[in-house]
Amino acid sequence: MTQHLGSVALLVRDYDEAIAFFTGRLGFDLVEDAPAGGEKRWVRVAPPGSRETGLLLARAATPEQQAQVGRQSGGRVFLFLHTDDFRRDHARLLAAGVEFEEAPREEAYGTVAVFRDLYGNRWDLLQMADTCPDAA
Repeated sequence: MTQHLGSVALLVRDYDEAIAFFTGRLGFDLVEDAPAGGEKRWVRVAPPGSRETGLLLARAATPEQQAQVGRQSGGRVFLFLHTDDFRRDHARLLAAGVEFEEAPREEAYGTVAVFRDLYGNRWDLLQMADTCPDAA
């Protein structure tokens, strides 16, 4: 048996502003954008080169959902964007206006820095130690 996560739903205020952020600032690919009845759309974005997991951008439709936009994890880091070149991607994201909470740091597991998406969700930009060129 084989399994994998296909998508992780991320509550957003507006489809188009979310698409603009994820494709424009983060450099993700727009994988799908299709009508799903009424005002709903099936919108998926994924990092370049991602073969399996992407984000399903889910427009918040109720007051309860709207209250959770940007707070789906209660303030913890929620999503982990892995990279094969931390310095390159950190510089690119900074140049694109992505807000980092901290300077990059070295941990036992790799190089990491926390950033926020347009709604305030916290992410790790992460290069695992076993893929770092300086790792011994």
